[in-house]
Amino acid sequence: MTRFSTIDYVIFLIYFVIVAGYGYWIYRRKTKSDSATKDFFLAEGSLTWWAIGASLIASNISAEQFIGMSGNGFTVGMAVAAYEWFAAIALIIVAVWFIPMYHKNGIFTMPQFLKIRYNETTALIMAIFWLFLYILVNLTSILFLGSMAINNFAGGENFEVIMTILCVFAIIITLGGMKVIGFTDVIQVLVLIIGGLATTYVALTLVSEHFGLGSDIIAGFKAMMKDSPTHFQMIAEKPGPEATQEEINKYLMLPGIAMYFAGQWIVNLNYWGCNQYITQRALGADLKTARTGILFAGFLKLLMPIVVMLPGIAAYVLYKNGALQQEMAPGGEFHADNAYSAILSFLPDGMKGLSLAALTAAIVASLAGKANSIATIFTLDIYKKYLDKDASETKMVWVGKVAIVVSMLLALLLTWDDVLGIGGAGGFTFIQKYTGYVSPGVLAMFLLGMFWKRTTGTAAIVGLLSGFLLSVFFNEFAPAVFGPETWLYTAFQNANGKYEIPFLICMGWAFVFAVLLMVILSLAGPKVNPKAFEIDRKMFKVDPSTLILIVFTLLVVGALYVKFW
Repeated sequence: MTRFSTIDYVIFLIYFVIVAGYGYWIYRRKTKSDSATKDFFLAEGSLTWWAIGASLIASNISAEQFIGMSGNGFTVGMAVAAYEWFAAIALIIVAVWFIPMYHKNGIFTMPQFLKIRYNETTALIMAIFWLFLYILVNLTSILFLGSMAINNFAGGENFEVIMTILCVFAIIITLGGMKVIGFTDVIQVLVLIIGGLATTYVALTLVSEHFGLGSDIIAGFKAMMKDSPTHFQMIAEKPGPEATQEEINKYLMLPGIAMYFAGQWIVNLNYWGCNQYITQRALGADLKTARTGILFAGFLKLLMPIVVMLPGIAAYVLYKNGALQQEMAPGGEFHADNAYSAILSFLPDGMKGLSLAALTAAIVASLAGKANSIATIFTLDIYKKYLDKDASETKMVWVGKVAIVVSMLLALLLTWDDVLGIGGAGGFTFIQKYTGYVSPGVLAMFLLGMFWKRTTGTAAIVGLLSGFLLSVFFNEFAPAVFGPETWLYTAFQNANGKYEIPFLICMGWAFVFAVLLMVILSLAGPKVNPKAFEIDRKMFKVDPSTLILIVFTLLVVGALYVKFW
């Protein structure tokens, strides 16, 4: 059982007071004046490049990374870093090509993009899609995983109390608007990186000491690579007839080199380029500031596996060699998502408080970012357009605040007894799989809408719906209908005995067929589309300093893959 010392409580209290106090101060200041919607939802373009980059990382690195990705590090190892390192490449693509398109066309929300480029029906369908997705998948999974980790770390039975406190904390920050979120996220990301690195240091030290190598983190890392070499391979081999269930489970999560030609690109480009709560940070800034902030976030992504994945691998090595038995199964129930909190329990006094603050920072920052995006979409794309077209600026901000509170309370209710089964699926996999039901159609709609003038509104709706339906079919029904192996896929029996196609492969095929349908329908439509975006190639040009950062990021990603291939 983890015991906190006085210094742990003091450190955590200092963090809480600084972040919550700043958020509340901004909130009180804004209530004394008429806040404009652009100020509340987009921070009036006042975020600097470093605030944008830090806010992107703070909103992204949450419980699904600290808890879920550490859990996947425990289960499958280094290969899960593909999500982080390919994200750095995806952020380059978004900074160079996506953001200029949004800026040139005055886009503030993703449904607004769909309305301008396609039609109101497409925008409304996607606004509703996103609201359900953000609440049912993102808010609930972050709240559940975060509460579980803090509860295990604290060694108590206060799961529901912790969930409630996290909700209240996130609401306090979110009610101040995007400016509060953006600048408090700078504090949050500093805390989570420092605390995360401290946890990684302790994890490697524990491994080193367990193998009698002293307190040497380099020796600990080398011992991990020697003890569990398969956990340091980026490419999972396709299971053969004699494969163990562990090998099959690993391939179902990360299907070898095939995932790099299928779902991995879809996951990252959709998340970073077509996602309201991510792009929202950059939409209020000028193009150069937005680009620099996004590329800065890409650079920070290179560091994230060190912070969130290595502790999971360390926990695996220790557990495999007879340690962490009680910590990995608090209450007698083993779960890979306990890996991060298992390592945290060995931190010295003072560091426990810092790591708890880091974990809380990650959870709250992500909850706040998603709740603000829910409020933005609901207020600007549904309430203003369909419920009260004459709503004043002050009223829309008030509606946005109500939407924040309601969405957080809904997430709390759905998480209370794990209604959605997040714990059983494994947190990170749960998010990727069920977000992947929507991602193929959404990405197809955005990519063709931006860069192909012939794409029509009818094709966009068909692409969205077909992408969703095909994702459901491939994930849930294809092996039963066509058998476990076809030229499209190979299905494997999961731990429950059901044949399953790797969900990243499902996403890839759903995307291909959705694009194909959209192209056919668009070619059958008018040759001249008045809603097509005009592309000025000059807006895609980058200055020398930006180019240097891009090249450096690509070289680092390449070097990492060469090292761990």
